[in-house]
Amino acid sequence: MRPPPRPAAVLFDCDGVLADTEALHNRIMAEEVTSLGWEMDAAEAERRFLGLSWNDIQPRIEARLGPGSVPADFLDGIIRRVLRGLNEGIDPIPGVKPALARIVAAGIPVAVASNSSRPELATKLRGLGLAETFRGRAFSYDDVALPKPAPDMYRAAAAVCGADPHHCVVVEDSVTGSRAGRAAGCRVLGFAHATDPAALLAVGAEPFFAMQDLPGLLGLTEAAL
Repeated sequence: MRPPPRPAAVLFDCDGVLADTEALHNRIMAEEVTSLGWEMDAAEAERRFLGLSWNDIQPRIEARLGPGSVPADFLDGIIRRVLRGLNEGIDPIPGVKPALARIVAAGIPVAVASNSSRPELATKLRGLGLAETFRGRAFSYDDVALPKPAPDMYRAAAAVCGADPHHCVVVEDSVTGSRAGRAAGCRVLGFAHATDPAALLAVGAEPFFAMQDLPGLLGLTEAAL
């Protein structure tokens, strides 16, 4: 079978794709939402909010608890807690740094697009040692008009790489992010470590299960390198 064509650029999500930070996000979100009166654990927080930006989460809480139930500084407080947690240390998703190194060595431009805030994303990339890899090509929800699942972030990421989105590959782990990549016109590879692969497939992503497989899925065979 012929390998897939090499992409013009590879556009990465961050949480759950580059950074192993989903557990931290889910725990903090569950604790903070519970404090407002909607009791939930980390598993439910993941199920309800995975891949959403902070600004999209707030209306969902208010729909459950009523208008005005979310304090004005609620999201800022969550971001402060996340930043404190991130400063204690960040682990990469197993296998992603070697896969990323192969992509860069092959001369393929890379970018990152995350529904995190700008300070969170910068902290994560520094903690992973990837700030230089993505310098000038890192997009948060602060950098676009609309966060995922809108296509804005991936279109911006493709543009900064000088690539047509239709020739780019997005690497995502959430349904929300996969929808954004598909809406931008990209091929989407869905890393199915925390999301049901059938759910990823249903929104047009191609599920895969190990980051070590990523270069091959991009057409980067040993012979091609």
